Amino acid sequence: MNFFPCSTQGTGQISSWRPGFLFFAVLPILFTTACAAFSQPQTPIRIDASAPFTEPSAALYDGGTAASPSGHVLGLNDRYLTFDGQPWLPVMGEFHYSRYPREQWEEELLKMKAAGVNIVSTYVLWIHHEEVEGQFSWSGQRDLRAFTELCAKHGLLLVVRIGPWDHAEVRNGGLPDWVLKQGATRVNDPAYLASVRIWYEQTGAQLHGLLWKDGGPVIGIQIENEYSNRLPGGGDQHILKLKEMALAAGFDVPFYFITGWDAAVIPPKAVLPVYSGYPDAPWDDSSEKLPPAEVYAFRFHSRVASNMGAIGDAAKPSDAVEAGPQLPFMTAEIGGGNEVTYHRRPVIQPEDIATLVPVMIGSGVNLYGSYMFQGGENPDGKLTTLQESQATGYPNDVPIKSYDFQAPLGEFGQERESLRKLKVFQYFLNDFGSMLAPMTVHAPAVVPKDPADFTVPRASVRSRGNSGFIFFNNHVRGYSMPTRPATQFEIHLPGSTLLVPRSPVDIPTGAAFIWPFHLTVNGIDIRYSTAQLFARIDSLEETTLFFEAIPGIAPEFAFEEANLASIKTATGQTAKDSGVVYLSGIRSSPDSGIDLVSAQGGKLRIVILTATEAENGWKARTGRQERLLITDREFFADDNQISLRSMGSPEFSFSTVPPMQTIPRATVKLEPAGPNQSPGTFTAIMPARNLIAQVHLDRAAGEASPVKTGPQPPWRKHPVAQAPSEAPLAGAARWHVKIPANALDGLADLFLDVSYQGDVARFSGDGKLLDDDFFNGEIWSIGLKRFLNPEMESAFDLSILPLRKDAPFFLEPAKPIRYAKNGQACSLDRVWLVPEYELVIETGDQ
Repeated sequence: MNFFPCSTQGTGQISSWRPGFLFFAVLPILFTTACAAFSQPQTPIRIDASAPFTEPSAALYDGGTAASPSGHVLGLNDRYLTFDGQPWLPVMGEFHYSRYPREQWEEELLKMKAAGVNIVSTYVLWIHHEEVEGQFSWSGQRDLRAFTELCAKHGLLLVVRIGPWDHAEVRNGGLPDWVLKQGATRVNDPAYLASVRIWYEQTGAQLHGLLWKDGGPVIGIQIENEYSNRLPGGGDQHILKLKEMALAAGFDVPFYFITGWDAAVIPPKAVLPVYSGYPDAPWDDSSEKLPPAEVYAFRFHSRVASNMGAIGDAAKPSDAVEAGPQLPFMTAEIGGGNEVTYHRRPVIQPEDIATLVPVMIGSGVNLYGSYMFQGGENPDGKLTTLQESQATGYPNDVPIKSYDFQAPLGEFGQERESLRKLKVFQYFLNDFGSMLAPMTVHAPAVVPKDPADFTVPRASVRSRGNSGFIFFNNHVRGYSMPTRPATQFEIHLPGSTLLVPRSPVDIPTGAAFIWPFHLTVNGIDIRYSTAQLFARIDSLEETTLFFEAIPGIAPEFAFEEANLASIKTATGQTAKDSGVVYLSGIRSSPDSGIDLVSAQGGKLRIVILTATEAENGWKARTGRQERLLITDREFFADDNQISLRSMGSPEFSFSTVPPMQTIPRATVKLEPAGPNQSPGTFTAIMPARNLIAQVHLDRAAGEASPVKTGPQPPWRKHPVAQAPSEAPLAGAARWHVKIPANALDGLADLFLDVSYQGDVARFSGDGKLLDDDFFNGEIWSIGLKRFLNPEMESAFDLSILPLRKDAPFFLEPAKPIRYAKNGQACSLDRVWLVPEYELVIETGDQ
């Protein structure tokens, strides 16, 4: 592959090539002996779920007004949330409106909704709204009210995290500089509380009439964040004072949240703790690969682990300050990705994110919240840049602009593979959460002794009586988990023992799934399935359940024969034994199903999809019919239209289950496709755009100065690398990039993809920093729509600071870094433009 060293000149070109993702390192020697033990057949994973089911009790909590004007009521007990008195297990995703262009909010909210998110959570960052004392800004992309109204428009509920201190990798944790100058913060200091009172009043005014009690979407607020201060003026009394002030500012809402990790202060009855866990720890001082993360092991004994569950030690007593058994287990910050810090730059894989769902839900979580779900970028400050930095007394340096977070929806709205993998689980929670929420957790007889113990399979059961779900995880970020040969679950239920499956199966490394047992639908008892249940669609005639075949595990279904009047399938083999009908060898395909009729006449159709088909399956309403639309293109929908987007290719294809019988209208003509032009399968081709960026070198790189370390907080073993100031960045190589006029014509967006090696990269226009990146080996993808002049040629500058070989960083790039003789790396390997095409399909008449 050709590349442009920092002292040469090159020309950008269009290309669809992208380097592969990083594959994890081989299993360390310390696990080799343990993993070798799995060459022998294993005993069943025994789980005792025979204890009588107990109904939940009242929650130890005093909330605000729970009823909406339409008569809907939100509530909770000690186990789960309720909606109109029924069990409710919602999915929450974090989206910071002030970090995203206002004109693109709506389509991003629709993407979140399409992926199964029910509740949006957002920080209201004080420093973004009142950087200068007394000068509040609630307009443009800081317009909280407009964002809230969009959530309401699309049926999304909202939790606002009003601080005053938020963290969120923001300067001063979100506190304006002028507040710090007043004196003590985050305690009951009169000057501080006076400023917070005004902040709460301003925020409350923006949301006036939009709370749940008013018919609006705001169902909760979060007070403070990561708060463990028990010094005079702090502790419970401070949190209670903040809640009192929030109520005075008009925040009468059903739910008052507070974060529950980091030895948190949780005043009884006043607030609801929410918990967290991340794939990696970019705040850690290590420049090496971390031990296996706790968050990939089921939490049977604690809802919180040390260091936010990100590294391999178990929970410490000082960290396990919890609300006890009288509140539901809820989360707000399960990693939808990870931020990249200057000193630690992890590359998060899709599986690192998606496998957290079965682990956390299998641990008893009844509100699943991802942070971040939608990436973004910091707005421009009036006085300062607004990112967290060591120079401002905080422990990490993050990019000035970028807050991509490697989230399922990227900084520029890109739908990542992690979103599709998450969606499979989130659809499951949407459709079966009300059944799952009351179920209690049961641990296996043998569990791993710590997060680094790979000798014991990781499993859990949640059940109610004889019905329940098996949760299993065989993935740990950065480590190769062993195959689990001859695996079978032996579940002791009230009055019986269930073996799943009937013959042991080999569970491959990386597998993570949720299997149902004794799931009754339309009078039919699904005794078990070895495929992942993920979606349900009801029609007047029948119910369709969609399952995902787990790669490496053949789907098998078992049904209680006494409940069945008939069973039909085009593929597979049927066997009967002791009143159970077993079905195996089924072909995974959207048009191949299992049709069942119960003894009472209820109809059920089961469709098994491959993992790829399930990840590409989106719920879509066409006219009065809900369908599963299967496409490898990006998807979101609104009212009577569906939007598909394609990165780089103008070609689109999709199919629907059940199939559309007529060809819908679209922005270009749809053509029937598939064998014999079968109904419900269509293709389309948009006009192609061949766009090339002009790139030339303006300035060769100098030598980067030695990397300095920042101040050492008392909790760190040693200081960490500190991001360079503006002076060292002046030695970066710089290229001039030109984008042709009218480049956006006919496109949803245009991305500038940059493959490079270096330390810090910056993208600027007219002398203003637009985006930046800390090198981690991945393609840097920049959405240009928000920066381009739509009719004229646009010019930008791209700069790269050389990376020093002796820099004390944690890096895990997919390709070796090419250091020159001077021990520095700086190259612009390739720059190319990637058009994003959009196909809009009208669906109202289907």
